[in-house]
Amino acid sequence: MAITKGVDLEIVEYLYSAERERREVVKVTDRYPELSFDEAYSIQEKLIERRQRDGARKIGLKLGLTSKAKQQMMGVHEAIYGHLTDDMLGLEWEPLDFSAFIHPKAEPEVAFFIEKDLEGTNVTAEDVLRVTKFVAPAIEIIDSRYLNFKFTLADVIADNCSSSKFLIGSKWMSPKDLDLGQLGMVMSKNGQVVQTGSSAAVLGHPATSVAWAVNKLGEAGKGIKKGEVILSGAVSEAISFEPNDTVIVQFAELGSVSFTCDSST
Repeated sequence: MAITKGVDLEIVEYLYSAERERREVVKVTDRYPELSFDEAYSIQEKLIERRQRDGARKIGLKLGLTSKAKQQMMGVHEAIYGHLTDDMLGLEWEPLDFSAFIHPKAEPEVAFFIEKDLEGTNVTAEDVLRVTKFVAPAIEIIDSRYLNFKFTLADVIADNCSSSKFLIGSKWMSPKDLDLGQLGMVMSKNGQVVQTGSSAAVLGHPATSVAWAVNKLGEAGKGIKKGEVILSGAVSEAISFEPNDTVIVQFAELGSVSFTCDSST
């Protein structure tokens, strides 16, 4: 069945209610197996518009599938993007409410703070660095609304790329002051190292990932804006966490970011 205007709004409400009610749902492609990537991005846009009608404000972007290995595993040749809203931003000094999630996972990221508008279809990593005022350590909490965290690529795009929460560390640096393409990273849970990685895992350089997003948006005459924050993509595999867990991400030179999850069930 083709995704008509009425159908796409039904899907938006289906995904939005699943997020608000914190419950798993079967993936969209179970009912609409022909859902295309373009249709999925259109649904994603309408999902964000739905959030905005309830008071959320768009503040940036997040990138997914920025690992070449993960792209090969999914059988695709490019990354994906979703939107960040102000109600997704968490604070390090406030415990995360575990009851707000379905089956959350934490990913280490490098956040870009954009100081000038940037758009086009031939944007380079150097262009991105030119308009980036600061970079900072970040953690994204992904929390797919789909049953057992299982989905196709079109499903996850429609679901705003599993976006849920994100936290940003307190150390912000100019990208000119560090080797952003070779930052070592260690992620620990409850004092035990669970992941290590390098920023080079993000399409070879995190700024390359952001440039991809700008070029992808540019195909629709859009871009990134002054004041936005961009999460450039996971530096390692995501990890699951439970109530009472503490997760710390430490980047060489760039500093750390952490969260503790409360004990609610």
